[in-house]
Amino acid sequence: MAEVITQEKSGGKQKKKNVKIDMTPMVDLNFLLLMFFMFTSSFSKPNVMDLGLPGKDPNPHPINDIVIDQRNQITFIIGENNRIFYHQSNEKDLTDSGLKETDYNGLNVSKIISEAYQKAPKKEIFTIIVKPTDDANYKNFVDMMDNISISKKERYGISDIKPWEKKVYENVIK
Repeated sequence: MAEVITQEKSGGKQKKKNVKIDMTPMVDLNFLLLMFFMFTSSFSKPNVMDLGLPGKDPNPHPINDIVIDQRNQITFIIGENNRIFYHQSNEKDLTDSGLKETDYNGLNVSKIISEAYQKAPKKEIFTIIVKPTDDANYKNFVDMMDNISISKKERYGISDIKPWEKKVYENVIK
């Protein structure tokens, strides 16, 4: 509680009053308010994206590099300034005109994936490959993963852009 302590000094000078304030009730009140708001507020659940990762193999064996024919896959390159490119070419066949551009509209990406899937000779191993560049932003990556989810294709991979793709990509964005 607040209390006032007075001291009298002789000599005809003014009396100086010292004030001492006890802060205990203020701390108690702050603590009670803090607890009240903590218990009455609701905490939101964070939004997460399910990546559908494969289960752990109980009997691991050496992985052989499986080469997927370019007709059984489609590659999306996420670039800078909200740009996205796609192709179905290998290292020898990819040219500047073969790297096509689209936007993040779910209908466009789903249509591209659907057309590539329909043309795939082995539909059971059709794979979508996503390759973000160093200039890509996280929002575009999430948008691309949402578009893959919309297309209902469960077989996809995320990889670094290959040097031969990067060369063609840089030629196209100039």
